[in-house]
Parts: sequence; structure tokens; C-alpha cells
Amino acid sequence: MTTENTPVRFDTKIAVLLRHDLESWQRLNVTAFLVSGLGSQLPEVIGEPYADADGTAYLPMFRQPVLVFEGTKETLTAAHERALARSLPRSVFTSDLFTTGNDHDNRAAVRAVRRDQLDLVGLAVYGPRNAVDKTFKGARMHP
Repeated sequence: MTTENTPVRFDTKIAVLLRHDLESWQRLNVTAFLVSGLGSQLPEVIGEPYADADGTAYLPMFRQPVLVFEGTKETLTAAHERALARSLPRSVFTSDLFTTGNDHDNRAAVRAVRRDQLDLVGLAVYGPRNAVDKTFKGARMHP
């Protein structure tokens, strides 16, 4: 029997992997950009809109927690390859995006680099728990 106080265990996972050498502001910025990609393309990850007791409406958010991990550049590269091999929905953030100032230039910066040459600083994935866990093998929970 499930009650309001019973924790929900999701069959899926939303996870972000950040390169361990990012500055604090970069970690927050990269995480926000990465998860926006998942929410924009995967309607099943978004819950219902919120409202407070006065009836003030608020935007819907993810229906489940976002887990944030960190790892080395090599860990990110391996996770990226595994995400592709598992066909997991994903978003990427490369070091080049810290030097651009708009969406058009961001997309051009990624498009200019071959997949195996991307200087990844962040990766977000969504999928079955087990597949996401295997994809982020070697990463550790963000402190």
C-alpha cells in the first residue's frame, strides 16, 4: 500500500555527470543547461504544475530527483560513449560553451568538433535506472 509518506522508487533516473575540476559557478550553470535539454525533449520527466494555497500558479518541474555526479575527463568520455551505445537521451556541455554567449554560437561550437574530440565538461542522461548506473560507472556522487 502506498501512502503520501511512502518514498517513490522510480524505474528511471535523471543523472548529470560533471567534470570534477569545474568552478562552483560552472557546475551550477552546466547542470542547469544540461537538464533543460532533457526536460524540453522528454515530456514524461515533467510533473504537473504547482500552485500554492492562494492559488498562485507555478511551472511544473521534474517529477523525480536529479542525481548529480562528478568524475574526471576520462570518466566523462567513457560515460558519453556508453550513453551513445545504450541510445540514452542525452545532453552535452563542452568547455567551448563557456566562451559563447548565445544559443546559436553554442550549437555551432558543438557542431564544429567531432564526437570523439569533444572536450566534455558535463553530460546529462535519462533512462532505466540500471542503464544509467552502468553509463555512469566510475563516477561518484557530487559532494
